[in-house]
Amino acid sequence: MFHTFQDKLIFLPTQLPNDFAYSFDKPFQELFLTANDGARLNALHFEVDNPKGLILYFHGNAGDLSRWGEITSKFTDFGYDVIVMDYRGYGKSTGERSESVLNQDAQLFYDYAKERFEEQQIILYGRSLGTGLASYLTSINQPGKLILETPYYSLLEVAKDRFPLLPVKQLIKYTIPSHKYLADTNVPIRIFHGTEDRVVPYESGVKLYESIENADRKLYTIPNGRHNDLDQYEIYQNGIQSELGN
Repeated sequence: MFHTFQDKLIFLPTQLPNDFAYSFDKPFQELFLTANDGARLNALHFEVDNPKGLILYFHGNAGDLSRWGEITSKFTDFGYDVIVMDYRGYGKSTGERSESVLNQDAQLFYDYAKERFEEQQIILYGRSLGTGLASYLTSINQPGKLILETPYYSLLEVAKDRFPLLPVKQLIKYTIPSHKYLADTNVPIRIFHGTEDRVVPYESGVKLYESIENADRKLYTIPNGRHNDLDQYEIYQNGIQSELGN
């Protein structure tokens, strides 16, 4: 049952009709990119005047762009453009998911970003599930910075923690080894994690941090922070201001 239904355990997408009209307080453009297999991937590009760079954001495992657009548009307050995509099966995006395909889709949007900004102006931001995709991109590209919110050492480890009695290693299709992706990178890495996270344990984020050999790394620990409320804490607010506000 775990093998059969693991997609539904890992991914919690909501879908939108193709004619759904997004509405946000910040200026934006809706865009679609087409993958090699013909899948159409929906995204939002929030724009500012004279941007100092671009934040390419990879969201968590639940919801769609109608929700994540509200969350990510706030980063434009720091003077950055923001692009956030919906994964296959989310919102208006089409196509079948696999770990390798998700990585390819992420690279497709990174290439799109590079057509518009110098690579050192691109900040990769991953949240929860999306931290693995952002980490993968960092392993094969050279963005200006990587920011990870509630990341995991690997998705395999999180699954083992969640289902300790199952032979997860033999069953899981999505291992997403973030620690391997970040082993040799020289990109500045910033991690935000709450001590009371019940979705991705704080210990998994710490283990990832400790596995990174790059000296330009920093862990922002948010005492009592849970999985979805870090932005309510002063440590997160000051940390993001420090990382993006300069």
